[in-house]
Amino acid sequence: MRCPYCDSDRTRVIDTTHDSRGIRRRRVCKDCEHRFSTVERSILVTPLVVKRGGQREEFDREKLISGLRISCARRPVSAGDLERLADRVENRIRQMGKTEIPSRVIGDFVIEELKALDPVSYIRYAIVYLGLEDLEAVREEIDRLLG
Repeated sequence: MRCPYCDSDRTRVIDTTHDSRGIRRRRVCKDCEHRFSTVERSILVTPLVVKRGGQREEFDREKLISGLRISCARRPVSAGDLERLADRVENRIRQMGKTEIPSRVIGDFVIEELKALDPVSYIRYAIVYLGLEDLEAVREEIDRLLG
């Protein structure tokens, strides 16, 4: 493992823990003595995402997290919360055991998770995802959320 500070390959592991995201290793560089953490995750096959137009693409976790960051901007939602939400969505996709999955299903998983995490972020995401085109549609969704 290369040190992110000095690019040396003389690093050693000083601590290892297991969590839901994988194996977390705390490392120290023997050259510059900086400490840093790495996370090792298994590479698991995820199904292809089938878009509305019929095109297929690989599931992109970073694309999911990027969309979540936009929805949760300036909200009390931590990066860890977003990572855990993405983990849950990704796990649900894999558990389906399919080779292809419609993007709509992934969006439904995300919207369900966001609703529980932060209602304002949920509304922001829903405006785009559900195609809420006017204030009346947004008001109806807010009323449904509050009811």
